[in-house]
Amino acid sequence: MEIVIHAVVLAFGLILPLGVQNVFIFNQGMRQRRYIDALPAVITAGVSDTLLIGAAVGGVSLILLQWPVLANGLYAVGSLFLLYMAWSIWRSSESVEGSQTVLSAGRQIAFAASVSLLNPHALLDTVAVIGTSSLQYEGVERIYFALTAAAVSWIWFMGLAGAGRVIGRTDRTGRISLVFNRLSALIMVGLACMMLWKLIYS
Repeated sequence: MEIVIHAVVLAFGLILPLGVQNVFIFNQGMRQRRYIDALPAVITAGVSDTLLIGAAVGGVSLILLQWPVLANGLYAVGSLFLLYMAWSIWRSSESVEGSQTVLSAGRQIAFAASVSLLNPHALLDTVAVIGTSSLQYEGVERIYFALTAAAVSWIWFMGLAGAGRVIGRTDRTGRISLVFNRLSALIMVGLACMMLWKLIYS
């Protein structure tokens, strides 16, 4: 039980802050016509987090901590991708009379995988927190730790998309969606600037 509680606390601590991944999942829940239509984004984010947690617990991703040049490369690629995401979301929010551009399943998968796997903060946080914390466990206990942390991610993403769907259903005019999309774009630009700052001064 102690292992489960430890994993839950750590996983929630990493996933609760407002980040690009959370913004995207919530956005898809809000903009898709049905909850089931947002599942490609939810499943992709869940699978991506599971892979990252597995890599961190397995020690594979510790390479990022040993080779700063890889981290810098991630910051460079991640910042450029965030700027592209921000531009795409801002453009899609420039719609007439609240109409919305709904992402296809394929684009949801591509975007969700990108914001999950090309997000330097997510990668480095997973390595630094989940990876190092798992070192105190061995064998089956470490597997329990990883599975619990992954389960938290899945539950969170499903709930986040559900919350977005509830708000989306009450947004008859599209005004809430418009404001949220533009706020999301600004958050992404801010995060991209932070990454570029770290890249330049690291």
